[in-house]
Amino acid sequence: MRPFSCFKGLLGGSGGDDAGEGTSRGGGAGGGKEGMDGSVWFRDNGKHGCGDFSMAVVQANRIIEDQSQLESGPLGTFVGIYDGHGGYDAARYVCDHLFQNLQAESQGSVTRGTIEGAIRRTEEGFSRLVAESWNAQPALATTGTCCLIGVIFRQTLFVANLGDSRVVLGSKLGGGSDLLAIPLSHEHNVNVEEVRRELRDLHPNDPQVVQMRRGAFRVKGIVQVCRAIGDLYMKDAQFNREAIAPKFRLPEPMDMPYLTANPEIMIHPLHANDSFLIFASDGLWEFLDNNTAVGIVKSGPRGGSAKRLIKAALTEAGRRKTMKLIDLEKVPRAERREYHDDISVIVVFINHNLVSRGALSDPPVSVRCPPTLH
Repeated sequence: MRPFSCFKGLLGGSGGDDAGEGTSRGGGAGGGKEGMDGSVWFRDNGKHGCGDFSMAVVQANRIIEDQSQLESGPLGTFVGIYDGHGGYDAARYVCDHLFQNLQAESQGSVTRGTIEGAIRRTEEGFSRLVAESWNAQPALATTGTCCLIGVIFRQTLFVANLGDSRVVLGSKLGGGSDLLAIPLSHEHNVNVEEVRRELRDLHPNDPQVVQMRRGAFRVKGIVQVCRAIGDLYMKDAQFNREAIAPKFRLPEPMDMPYLTANPEIMIHPLHANDSFLIFASDGLWEFLDNNTAVGIVKSGPRGGSAKRLIKAALTEAGRRKTMKLIDLEKVPRAERREYHDDISVIVVFINHNLVSRGALSDPPVSVRCPPTLH
C-alpha cells in the first residue's frame, strides 16, 4: 500500500499525488519546468502574484517528512515549509489545512491576528484528529512538525515560525549590487543556548526538562524543538500513556506542556532593496550559512535557484563524509538520513511593481511539493 493513500479521507484534504511529481492547481500553477534531477524534485521557475518563484525538495527519510506549498491569489502570496518529525502525519495535515484556515480567518485581509488564528485552528484540528484516532492510531500523538509560513500582502511580509526552519532575505546594500543576507525568523531549537534558558525558566521545578541525548540537547531527551504543531504527547498527559511507544513516554507527571504551538511572528514592510526570500527547512541550514545561500541565488539565473541551493547542501553533506555528490545520490533514500535530512526550499523573488499595485494571481496559483518521491 502506498503510504499516503490511506490518509486522504482521514485527513480530509486534497492529499496530493503519490506520482512522484508535485501537486499543482490553477492556471498551470504559474508555469515553469518541473521534474527530477538526480535525487532532487524541482520546479525551476513559476509566477506568483508578486513575482517569480523556484521550488525544490530532496528526500532522505524512507517516507518524506517535509511538506511545502506556495499559494497565490486574493490573499497575496503564501509560502509554507513544514518539517515533520516522528513521522509525516502532522506535516501533511498542516499542508492540507493551514492555508485553508488562513482563508477562513482572514475575511480578505492578513494580520498578525489572522495568522495566529489560522495556526490555532490547525493545531486544534490536528488535536481532534489525534483524539478521534487514539484507539486505532495512538502513534499520531507522537508526530509533529515545524511550521514556517510567509505571507506577502499589500507591501508587507508576515513571517510566522514554529521550530527550526528559516527564512532569509536577500536585500541590496544601498544602491549597489551587493546583497545582505538578513534572517527574518528565529529557530526554536534547544541546541540554542537562549532557547534552553527560556525553556528552563518556564519549568523551574524540572531540572531534566532539557537533556543531552545522542549528541544533541533535547526536550525531555526526545525532541529538539520546543515549538511545533502536533507532538501532543509532549503537551497533554492524556496522550502520554501506555498506548504510545515506550521511548516517548515520560516517567513523571506532566504538570504543564513542554512544547507550544504559539508562533513567533515578524512583520516586515517590503522595501525597494528587498530582492528575494529563501524559505527552507532545517536540512538546508545544516550545511549552508545565510550568506552562502544568498550568494548562490544571486550568482545564477532565477530559474533553478532552489535546486542549486539543495545541490550545494548535498555537495557539502557528501564532503563531510568524504563522498562525491554523484556517489551520495546513489545512496537509497531509506539510508540517506545518515548523510542529510529531507530538505525543502522555496525561493520567492519580489517584483516591486506588482507588489505596489497589489497585483493578484488570476487564476490563483497553487503548488505543493510531492508527498512522496517514490
